[in-house]
Amino acid sequence: MNVGITCQHQGKDGFFTVCWSKLQKADRHTIVRSVPAVGGIYEIYWMDDHNHLRLLTVGNARYGGLRSEIRRLTDPSLVENPEVVQILNEKTIWFRYAPCDSIADMADVVWFFRKTYFPENPGVSHSGRFTRIFIKEWAPDQVRWVD
Repeated sequence: MNVGITCQHQGKDGFFTVCWSKLQKADRHTIVRSVPAVGGIYEIYWMDDHNHLRLLTVGNARYGGLRSEIRRLTDPSLVENPEVVQILNEKTIWFRYAPCDSIADMADVVWFFRKTYFPENPGVSHSGRFTRIFIKEWAPDQVRWVD
Protein backbone atom coordinates (compact mmCIF):
# COMPACT_ATOMS: atom_id res chain seq x y z
CA MET A 1 0.00 0.00 0.00
CA ASN A 2 1.37 3.43 -0.93
CA VAL A 3 1.85 6.01 1.81
CA GLY A 4 -0.41 9.03 1.60
CA ILE A 5 -3.93 10.29 2.20
CA THR A 6 -7.04 9.56 0.16
CA CYS A 7 -10.45 11.19 0.57
CA GLN A 8 -13.90 10.15 -0.49
CA HIS A 9 -17.03 12.02 0.37
CA GLN A 10 -20.65 11.14 0.62
CA GLY A 11 -22.78 14.23 0.97
CA LYS A 12 -21.32 16.25 3.85
CA ASP A 13 -19.34 13.30 5.28
CA GLY A 14 -15.62 12.96 4.55
CA PHE A 15 -13.99 9.53 4.64
CA PHE A 16 -10.20 9.61 4.77
CA THR A 17 -7.66 6.82 4.61
CA VAL A 18 -4.24 7.64 6.02
CA CYS A 19 -1.47 5.26 4.97
CA TRP A 20 1.53 6.07 7.16
CA SER A 21 5.18 5.53 6.37
CA LYS A 22 6.93 3.14 8.71
CA LEU A 23 8.15 4.60 11.98
CA GLN A 24 11.78 5.69 11.79
CA LYS A 25 14.26 6.99 14.32
CA ALA A 26 14.74 10.69 13.82
CA ASP A 27 18.24 11.74 12.94
CA ARG A 28 19.39 14.28 10.40
CA HIS A 29 20.75 11.71 7.94
CA THR A 30 17.69 9.45 8.01
CA ILE A 31 15.34 12.39 7.50
CA VAL A 32 17.31 13.83 4.59
CA ARG A 33 17.67 10.41 2.98
CA SER A 34 14.15 9.06 3.44
CA VAL A 35 11.56 11.84 3.82
CA PRO A 36 10.26 13.29 0.56
CA ALA A 37 10.27 17.04 0.04
CA VAL A 38 6.51 17.21 -0.50
CA GLY A 39 3.49 18.35 1.48
CA GLY A 40 1.79 16.03 3.95
CA ILE A 41 1.10 15.24 7.58
CA TYR A 42 3.48 13.92 10.21
CA GLU A 43 3.59 12.57 13.74
CA ILE A 44 6.63 12.83 15.98
CA TYR A 45 7.01 10.63 19.05
CA TRP A 46 9.47 10.07 21.87
CA MET A 47 10.15 6.75 23.58
CA ASP A 48 9.56 6.73 27.33
CA ASP A 49 11.44 4.66 29.92
CA HIS A 50 8.92 1.81 29.53
CA ASN A 51 9.43 1.60 25.75
CA HIS A 52 6.08 3.23 25.01
CA LEU A 53 5.74 5.81 22.27
CA ARG A 54 4.52 9.20 23.47
CA LEU A 55 3.14 11.70 20.98
CA LEU A 56 5.22 14.86 20.81
CA THR A 57 3.40 16.56 17.95
CA VAL A 58 1.15 16.03 14.96
CA GLY A 59 0.87 18.53 12.15
CA ASN A 60 1.10 19.23 8.47
CA ALA A 61 3.64 20.72 6.13
CA ARG A 62 2.77 22.36 2.83
CA TYR A 63 4.52 22.45 -0.53
CA GLY A 64 7.66 20.41 -0.12
CA GLY A 65 7.89 20.85 3.60
CA LEU A 66 7.71 17.36 5.13
CA ARG A 67 11.46 16.86 5.05
CA SER A 68 12.34 20.31 6.37
CA GLU A 69 9.54 20.41 8.95
CA ILE A 70 10.37 17.01 10.46
CA ARG A 71 14.04 17.96 10.46
CA ARG A 72 13.31 21.29 12.16
CA LEU A 73 11.04 19.76 14.82
CA THR A 74 13.47 16.98 15.76
CA ASP A 75 16.70 19.01 15.97
CA PRO A 76 17.25 20.40 19.49
CA SER A 77 19.40 23.23 18.10
CA LEU A 78 16.43 24.47 16.04
CA VAL A 79 13.68 24.18 18.70
CA GLU A 80 12.98 27.04 21.11
CA ASN A 81 10.74 25.36 23.71
CA PRO A 82 13.05 24.23 26.59
CA GLU A 83 10.78 21.30 27.56
CA VAL A 84 10.84 19.97 24.00
CA VAL A 85 14.61 20.52 23.75
CA GLN A 86 15.06 18.40 26.87
CA ILE A 87 12.97 15.58 25.38
CA LEU A 88 14.88 15.78 22.08
CA ASN A 89 18.21 15.63 23.91
CA GLU A 90 17.31 12.84 26.34
CA LYS A 91 14.91 10.54 24.52
CA THR A 92 14.84 8.53 21.32
CA ILE A 93 12.70 10.38 18.79
CA TRP A 94 10.60 8.64 16.13
CA PHE A 95 8.57 9.98 13.22
CA ARG A 96 6.24 8.93 10.45
CA TYR A 97 4.48 10.78 7.67
CA ALA A 98 1.81 10.57 4.99
CA PRO A 99 2.28 12.70 1.86
CA CYS A 100 -0.65 14.75 0.58
CA ASP A 101 -0.96 17.56 -1.94
CA SER A 102 -4.37 18.83 -0.80
CA ILE A 103 -4.26 21.58 1.81
CA ALA A 104 -7.93 20.98 2.66
CA ASP A 105 -7.38 17.22 3.15
CA MET A 106 -4.37 17.91 5.40
CA ALA A 107 -6.40 20.40 7.46
CA ASP A 108 -9.25 17.91 7.95
CA VAL A 109 -7.00 14.98 8.90
CA VAL A 110 -4.79 16.99 11.27
CA TRP A 111 -7.88 18.53 12.88
CA PHE A 112 -9.38 15.07 13.37
CA PHE A 113 -6.23 13.68 14.99
CA ARG A 114 -5.70 16.73 17.20
CA LYS A 115 -9.40 16.75 18.20
CA THR A 116 -9.03 13.05 19.10
CA TYR A 117 -5.75 13.49 21.03
CA PHE A 118 -6.52 16.91 22.57
CA PRO A 119 -10.33 17.17 22.66
CA GLU A 120 -10.39 20.28 24.84
CA ASN A 121 -8.17 22.29 22.47
CA PRO A 122 -7.19 20.86 19.08
CA GLY A 123 -5.46 24.13 18.18
CA VAL A 124 -6.23 23.88 14.45
CA SER A 125 -9.27 24.24 12.21
CA HIS A 126 -10.73 21.83 9.68
CA SER A 127 -11.50 22.89 6.12
CA GLY A 128 -15.23 23.34 6.72
CA ARG A 129 -16.12 21.07 3.80
CA PHE A 130 -17.63 18.28 5.90
CA THR A 131 -20.13 17.97 8.73
CA ARG A 132 -18.52 14.72 9.88
CA ILE A 133 -15.01 13.38 9.30
CA PHE A 134 -14.06 9.70 9.48
CA ILE A 135 -10.50 8.35 9.44
CA LYS A 136 -9.18 4.89 8.71
CA GLU A 137 -5.47 4.36 9.38
CA TRP A 138 -3.04 1.89 7.89
CA ALA A 139 0.46 1.60 9.33
CA PRO A 140 3.11 -0.99 8.41
CA ASP A 141 4.21 -1.25 12.04
CA GLN A 142 0.63 -1.52 13.38
CA VAL A 143 0.79 1.77 15.31
CA ARG A 144 -2.75 3.10 14.89
CA TRP A 145 -4.75 5.41 17.13
CA VAL A 146 -8.05 5.38 15.28
CA ASP A 147 -9.93 2.22 14.32
